[in-house]
Amino acid sequence: MTEAANILSAARSVIAERGATYGDAAALFAQVARRWSATLGREVTAEQAVLCMIDLKLARLAHDPAHKDSMVDVAGYAALLADLAGLDTEF
Repeated sequence: MTEAANILSAARSVIAERGATYGDAAALFAQVARRWSATLGREVTAEQAVLCMIDLKLARLAHDPAHKDSMVDVAGYAALLADLAGLDTEF
């Protein structure tokens, strides 16, 4: 298996584990968006909350481009973003 495939497999596992721990990702990110909206004093959507989490992980990767945990997280957040946006991801 290639390293890219390993990263994607790990992201799939993390999504499943976090779902079991924290519940539905859409509901969680809706809650995060409501909290950030209150904190920032402007509306934040669930999709924007996910994009901000991706940006956080990208900032960490800029510091350490070989940090596999951050790579896994970016892949996982991107997959969750597709779900939140209601994309048909069949290729």
